[in-house]
Amino acid sequence: MKVWTKVHIKDENKQVKLISRAFTNYLYAYGPSMSIFKKYNISQEDMKNFNQYTANRVAGLLMLYLSKNFDRINDIANKYNVDILKYDDIVPEIEGYIERK
Repeated sequence: MKVWTKVHIKDENKQVKLISRAFTNYLYAYGPSMSIFKKYNISQEDMKNFNQYTANRVAGLLMLYLSKNFDRINDIANKYNVDILKYDDIVPEIEGYIERK
C-alpha cells in the first residue's frame, strides 16, 4: 500500500543545492512574482519562505530525476495534475546562452 509522505533527501555530491537555488532564481527573480511581492508589500521573511519552499521542491525533483526514480516523479505528476489553478496554454520556455554559427 502506498502512503503519501514527505521525505528529506541528503546528497551533497550532485550539487543539488546550487542547481535548485539557481532554478528558483530563474523562476522568480525577474518575473511577475517580484511585482506581486512589491504590490502587496510582502515581507522579506515571507519572500524567503516562499523561495525556500520552491527551492526544496525543485531539489527533491532533481534528486528523483538524478536517481532515475521516474515512478515517484509520475506519482507527483498524477497527484498534482488538478485544475486548482487556471493556466492558459503552456508554452515551454527557456533562456540561456546559445552558440551562434
